[in-house]
Amino acid sequence: MQTKNDPKRALRATLLASREAHNEHPARAALNEVLAARLAEVIDRYEVSCVGFYWPVAGEFDARAVLTQWLAADASRSAALPIVVQPHAPMVFHAWHAQSAMKTGRYRIPVPEDETVVVPELLLIPCVGFDADRFRLGYGGGYYDRTLAAWPDAKKPVTIGIAFEAGKCDALPREAHDVPLDGIVTEEKTY
Repeated sequence: MQTKNDPKRALRATLLASREAHNEHPARAALNEVLAARLAEVIDRYEVSCVGFYWPVAGEFDARAVLTQWLAADASRSAALPIVVQPHAPMVFHAWHAQSAMKTGRYRIPVPEDETVVVPELLLIPCVGFDADRFRLGYGGGYYDRTLAAWPDAKKPVTIGIAFEAGKCDALPREAHDVPLDGIVTEEKTY
């Protein structure tokens, strides 16, 4: 539970404001292209058949084009979006493709109308902020933390954070349940 003096809350607000300003930058499209190419390379490093990703909100990088190309390269591949089934519970993932009919989900985020549950082998996770140790600052709801904690150890997915370099912090405040991601991809670097 977060308090008014929560250092993560203040940092999150600062980083979100910075990202909002970054969205208006004239070079944003070029940065997105570089990030997309870097992300495609990272996904290709892993021999996975199902990638979970996120629907972009609040100025997040939009990975849909990268996933659409990845899916088109091999018919046996699948992609999935996270679904918040109920507050404060682990998410599930529903199958997605570029032509998926969408409906409004919890928090007004689009989700696939088709509710086919899939289990991704690799997760692309949005980062409000991150540090060089690959710790992530999200929106504060704890959905990815709970989801990964509930995932069977033998089938844990590869976790790749997606961020803009402007979200990099020297060191994030950490709690006992925080674990580093396997990697973080920005427009400048892969950590």
